[in-house]
Amino acid sequence: MSVTSKLPPFDPADPIGIDDLLAPEDLAIRETVRSWAADRVLPHIADWYERGELPGIRELARELGSIGALGMSLEGYGCAGASAVQYGLACLELEAADSGIRSLVSVQGSLAMYAIHRFGSEEQKQRWLPGMAAGEIIGCFGLTEPDHGSDPAGMRTYAKKDGGDWVLTGRKMWITNGSVAGVAVVWAQTDDGIRGFVVPAGAAGFSAPEIKHKWSLRASVTSELVLDEVRLPADAVLPDVTGLKGPLSCLSHARYGIVWGAMGAARASFEAAVDYAKTREQFGKPIGGFQLTQAKLADMAVELHKGILLAHHLGQRMDAGCLRPEQVSFGKLNNVREAIEICRTSRTILGANGISLEYPVMRHATNLESVLTYEGTVEMHQLVLGKALTGLDAFR
Repeated sequence: MSVTSKLPPFDPADPIGIDDLLAPEDLAIRETVRSWAADRVLPHIADWYERGELPGIRELARELGSIGALGMSLEGYGCAGASAVQYGLACLELEAADSGIRSLVSVQGSLAMYAIHRFGSEEQKQRWLPGMAAGEIIGCFGLTEPDHGSDPAGMRTYAKKDGGDWVLTGRKMWITNGSVAGVAVVWAQTDDGIRGFVVPAGAAGFSAPEIKHKWSLRASVTSELVLDEVRLPADAVLPDVTGLKGPLSCLSHARYGIVWGAMGAARASFEAAVDYAKTREQFGKPIGGFQLTQAKLADMAVELHKGILLAHHLGQRMDAGCLRPEQVSFGKLNNVREAIEICRTSRTILGANGISLEYPVMRHATNLESVLTYEGTVEMHQLVLGKALTGLDAFR
């Protein structure tokens, strides 16, 4: 028998056999999330996006909690305790539906819940995490400010001691989930350095006006947080961290999810282009039969599956406890840039139809413009890698 006769058939959906690296439980989790997104998001997302809203977000959050997608890589307190690879697969499937849905899950689990889980007191964990894991409580994460994004050390939000209480004053900007959150993890300057605070949304002086007129992440709740002398008890502070290492470690965890999620947006756009190329006829045959179109499809497939393979590798490193922040920057920088290029190339294959919400391509492309910026801009990740490669700090 020849060697080639033993080869499995070529799978256009998995051309380099990445699924062979996944355990049955990994595949089952992926299918659960993919099925949920196909049932609850895809039939409605174009309408939500066009309207610029995410109706029923609280119900969606509870459903995501019921399938274990919220804080899914955390242990205990009602969290699923899934592997990093499994969490990544979930992010890919969610963003294949829409970046706004993946952002809801990432901010909830990798930012708000992660901060409380890693740095909070046992009382804080018991009070907030079970409800957040179930989707009964939505969380948000307040770090970015109107005048301070890439340089969080310059934040102006301040927390001062007043007797046994803390009093917070300041503003946060571009906060996913803010207007629907029941709790916010807010980072502020103090006399002792930057500290994190768990702020109930009902606290006096706290408000979260929603940001409108977005042309990206339209099916996502984005808000400003206003803290007008919000008085909190002494035990509202996260006790186990001081300084920027707190919020930056949370951001690294969220960026890891983006490494996977961006490939979901890319996959959805690529699949739309392949389907269109096989059925759209010009000059007497499907456009997928022309060399220039096949070249585009081949190049997109290479970058898509290289990106997924990179995400899987980083997930294995995270599961082994050896994933460095610089490696997360490597993944986000590469995968988001390549995802945007895949969406843009897919749009060219769809021609004028590529700008229609009947297809997912332009929606994913515009969403990725936000993903390119949040959780660290391209320039910041380039400088992270530049410092790691040279040993020289070029941030200032």
